[in-house]
Amino acid sequence: MQLAIKAVGEGARALSFLLAKNPQNLYDRTEKGYRVRLTYTVFTETEVEVILFVTPDPVELVKNSPDTFKITQYINDREFVVSSIFCSYARSALATAINGRTIEEYLPWVTHAFQLNVSFGPVATDLSDSVVTGLFEPLGFQVKIERGDVDYLFKLKDKSSARFLHLQGRVTLQNTLNYLYVLIPVLDDYKHYFMDEREIEKLQRYGEGWLANHPFNEVIIKRSLRFRELIDKVPPELMTKIPESFPSDPLDNREPAINLNELRYQTIVKIIETLPSKETIVDFGSGEGKLSVRLGLIPQVQEILAVEPTERLLLRAMKRFAQASLQEGFISPTPIWGSFYYYDERVRNKDVMILGEVIEHIDEHRLPRVMDTIFGSYQPKTLIITTPNVEYNQVYEMEEEMRHKDHRFEWTRAEFIARCNSWADQYSYGVKIDGIGQEVEGFGQPSQIAIFTRQVGSEK
Repeated sequence: MQLAIKAVGEGARALSFLLAKNPQNLYDRTEKGYRVRLTYTVFTETEVEVILFVTPDPVELVKNSPDTFKITQYINDREFVVSSIFCSYARSALATAINGRTIEEYLPWVTHAFQLNVSFGPVATDLSDSVVTGLFEPLGFQVKIERGDVDYLFKLKDKSSARFLHLQGRVTLQNTLNYLYVLIPVLDDYKHYFMDEREIEKLQRYGEGWLANHPFNEVIIKRSLRFRELIDKVPPELMTKIPESFPSDPLDNREPAINLNELRYQTIVKIIETLPSKETIVDFGSGEGKLSVRLGLIPQVQEILAVEPTERLLLRAMKRFAQASLQEGFISPTPIWGSFYYYDERVRNKDVMILGEVIEHIDEHRLPRVMDTIFGSYQPKTLIITTPNVEYNQVYEMEEEMRHKDHRFEWTRAEFIARCNSWADQYSYGVKIDGIGQEVEGFGQPSQIAIFTRQVGSEK
């Protein structure tokens, strides 16, 4: 993790007094779990460059994690990317500049707008380049986004979410650091600590004088606070009007005016309501349990198995199920920690199995094996599959190739139809294919859906 700040022009040397760091000495501090170093690479009358390095201990990063029993907890980007972790660790080195405190002789430089060049990264963000630029340009910066120089035979560079940001503008040092302390976690969309009302206080402190009038105010607040109960407590003077519902990224037009997730849930529920057999249901890749809860309210349903491989999401689902159990007639889903890659006798021969926006998260070369398990071994009477229509991405004017960084593929309508017909023929199922969401001529609908029905006599 690194941050470089360069001041050019008259008075550049004042940067060292604002930072309260002697250019002749290397700032090197080691705390439990991380090391912070600050050094000057250039120091003249008209040009000063300071670079801050933060090196966390990867073992300390995962201590006390709910995933401590999994080896995959060590396989993550938190050691490298600039995120809320960086902001926390670097604060002690930058506290004097952030607070605008210096010796009296240099107090006028606190409000002096330097010609600054600021670079930091890598940042792992799901935001498009246009949104990233839109976060910083209103603050007086020109923005350059750079991706790492890689030379692979496949398009890893094009699909990578990791970027380096280079900002240039005439801005005070204090304001620049305040902007970064708010916007770096917004870019990364990750907080490494428990969030409470102190997060609002941080926005008030670091966002004073600029956040309320920022054109992307809604996105900044939504991604900073994440939870509706916190957003509802934001004072009016800090925000513009917050909408009742939030798309994943309201500024890059990825979602249509009608919430696509809601349409998908409604469509699946309506299909199941019309089925002759719906007593037992498997919601594969159930996530936080939003669909599973709706399934629990369908008459005649007697059992719902909510299968999810991510423990964090499964815990959220269990909380959601407990809250919904207060409703009369609700069939509480049974949470199951499981995966496509491991056979589970419990989900075999059910009336309905749902794969809602799931298959695109599977490596395409693994898909035949997974579908053989589902069709050949589990043999649900009805199988419902939904997946994005990649042709519709043009309607959203996306810069990225796919809608989510974890998607391994996205199919055209023709590709989806071909795959579904092939599976139906191979495993003796009938199939009906349709779309979900607003249709646009030439592009179809944003989501595709297939309803497979097991043919009589095809049971093993």
